[in-house]
Amino acid sequence: MARKNTKEKDSGKEFLQTLKELAYEKGIDEELLFETIEAALISAYRRNFGAAQNVRISLSRETGAFHVFAIKTVVDEVESDVTEIGLAQARAINPDYVVGDVVEIEMTPANFGRIAAQTAKQVVMQRLREAERGIVYEEYMNRSSEIVTGIVQRVEGHNVFVDIGRAEAVLMATEQLPNETYNYGDTVRAYIIEVKRTSRGPQIMLSRTHPGLLKKLFELQVPEIQEGVVEIRSIAREAGSRSKVAVWSSEERVDPIGACVGPHYMRVQAVVDELAGEKIDIVKWSDDPATYIANSLNPAKVISVAVNEAEKISRVVVPDYQLSLAIGKEGQNARLAAKLTGWKIDIKSETQAREAEQADGAPTDAPSEDQAAAEEA
Repeated sequence: MARKNTKEKDSGKEFLQTLKELAYEKGIDEELLFETIEAALISAYRRNFGAAQNVRISLSRETGAFHVFAIKTVVDEVESDVTEIGLAQARAINPDYVVGDVVEIEMTPANFGRIAAQTAKQVVMQRLREAERGIVYEEYMNRSSEIVTGIVQRVEGHNVFVDIGRAEAVLMATEQLPNETYNYGDTVRAYIIEVKRTSRGPQIMLSRTHPGLLKKLFELQVPEIQEGVVEIRSIAREAGSRSKVAVWSSEERVDPIGACVGPHYMRVQAVVDELAGEKIDIVKWSDDPATYIANSLNPAKVISVAVNEAEKISRVVVPDYQLSLAIGKEGQNARLAAKLTGWKIDIKSETQAREAEQADGAPTDAPSEDQAAAEEA
């Protein structure tokens, strides 16, 4: 018997030590873990020894031993011996008891240790999984709008699942570059657009099309942006095809466009390569709308810009031979310029502007049908 008690005692201490180590390693509150195990043991006891029992189970923080206590109310006349105890019987335990007091009587079953150990193990594993999920969520919840690098684990349908370290993230079809394919083992750099808590752990959504990815890539490549000397004021992006980036410098001696382009185009080329060849126009931001709009139509040359600030409509005149360049293929250059500046842009050639003036007697602020695409903000 002494040998059995010693074995149980040693087993309890070993369990207790393991429990404490896991709590420390996984960052789980130790006392919360003890309380959760005790609550689970109550359910296990009722399941095995009587659902009607009102019991309290104590897990010793010193020895790791389990103790079951029946909770009974002191009454004059016992109607249910499961939840009540007579006054005389209670005073045999302690003469100070009176009617209405609560008595705890230890009644640990002989074979409860095995059930308790099994239940505790299940609870610990569940809590560890929950804790792991919680820790990962806490780690990534504040990393929204950051760039992460991961490895493609699998492709299901059009969705790509990426291992980003302690979590798995998903790159949905709508967030993928149209000219990219993803295979198992590929390295992917993407932008975290959302982190949600779910019952199966954190759900991390990635994007390769978000304008924020372009901004973060420039921040990585351009020291002047990291130092706060150069700022990216606006981005307009048609992912996988072309983007426009408006930049500004707080110091006159620093050319913001030159800083972003880099020596021998190295900085901007690194961003282009990361985005699978997406073309990038870098333009200078200005607080003067006319200047900013003219800059936004780069690489086209602009003769004049007339602005209607009340309606945020602008009329731009370009040389005849620059009209197609200013509008761009399928209106892309004008469309991106409008998104970048937030203005509606009506582009006319010199000849068109002159004909319009002759016909109306004055310039018109209304956008032409040819420039409908440019008016999409």
